[in-house]
Amino acid sequence: MVAYHDDEWGRPERRPERLFELLTLESFQSGLSWSTILPKREAFRRAFGGFDAARVAGYGEEDVQRLLADADIVRHRGKIESAIANARAIEALDRPLADVLWDFAPPPRDRRLASGDEIPAATGESQALARELKRRGFRFLGPTTVYAFMQAAGLVDDHVDGCETAPY
Repeated sequence: MVAYHDDEWGRPERRPERLFELLTLESFQSGLSWSTILPKREAFRRAFGGFDAARVAGYGEEDVQRLLADADIVRHRGKIESAIANARAIEALDRPLADVLWDFAPPPRDRRLASGDEIPAATGESQALARELKRRGFRFLGPTTVYAFMQAAGLVDDHVDGCETAPY
């Protein structure tokens, strides 16, 4: 968890496979803890074809059954089916995924947050992005999950004052 925080979390990300991965993992994390999901990340990468959206968009019922039988990932039919639907939504976008997502990044804060107590669960930007994603066919991505994604992908910097990690 410390290495993830120090080396990855909050760093601006634009690579499509990585953005799809973060959206998917945050979706799978919903209702669970990140400490449950992070150790399974390599298994998720194998299960979802390296998070190549074009590849995952082609998954069918046989793949859903394969994923439901994979004890190395979280086996939740709704989340699995939403990951496939989200890959199809990515493939249907009229512009790059990074452009769609980063349009909703708020301006940088003037200061770091004083403590974790100041970190919101959702924001106006995450609500707007969740609505836009839903409009475009994405599933299982509400404002709270989307805000967690925005943090992970560096769209917002929620490192608190005193944190040694500089995301940029």
